[in-house]
Amino acid sequence: MLTVERLSASYGPVRALDSVSLSAAEGEITAVLGANGAGKTTLLRTISGLVRPSDGHVRLGGRDLSRVSTEDLPALGLAHVPEGRGVLAELTVEENLRLGALGARGRVTTADLRRIYDLFPVLADRKNGLAHVLSGGERQMLVIGRALLSRPKVLLLDEPSLGLAPRIVARIFGLLRGLVHDEGLAVVLVEQNARSALSIADHGVVLNLGRVVVRRDAAALVADDALRHAYLGF
Repeated sequence: MLTVERLSASYGPVRALDSVSLSAAEGEITAVLGANGAGKTTLLRTISGLVRPSDGHVRLGGRDLSRVSTEDLPALGLAHVPEGRGVLAELTVEENLRLGALGARGRVTTADLRRIYDLFPVLADRKNGLAHVLSGGERQMLVIGRALLSRPKVLLLDEPSLGLAPRIVARIFGLLRGLVHDEGLAVVLVEQNARSALSIADHGVVLNLGRVVVRRDAAALVADDALRHAYLGF
């Protein structure tokens, strides 16, 4: 579904990505792991057009995205949930959700909203409340729900567990695994919490200083004690 080929990107003289290649298949989660500064967030930002690559290609369903604007990507089936749980605090929960269809389908139906509320019942309870009163976990559910309203084929998630209690992380990751299984979504999951990410991922890619150092099935990464200690911190 998503193919990244020899992708490189720089911030001035600093090379943040160095010939990175990976793929994300339909119905699977690919976890991108590594220490701070490894290039994980830059990878997602480059895939979604927020950072201009200096080399390489990104293909979505075989289509080269190099000439596609960031604004047009949702209509092609790519959704990016950046780190930080950004919501429009002065809007209600439901108004925030409705923004998810902009640029993809333009209109949200009652059935669309019901689908998100079924996935995240707490959002249904708070749909008419302002987003600024939500907890961190609820905001994370809101930004994921908003992304899902565009009906993406590929979902890019950047550090969804950051700052959340373990039980909330487990709940969100469990829902994510169910979505992938039930709807055939392809997910690229960037995570500092390698243990949690690998517990739901099918494949893992480890970055170090902008380069891919390991690419394996998630179970094989978990089983490799030396690699985990060297790169993943557990």
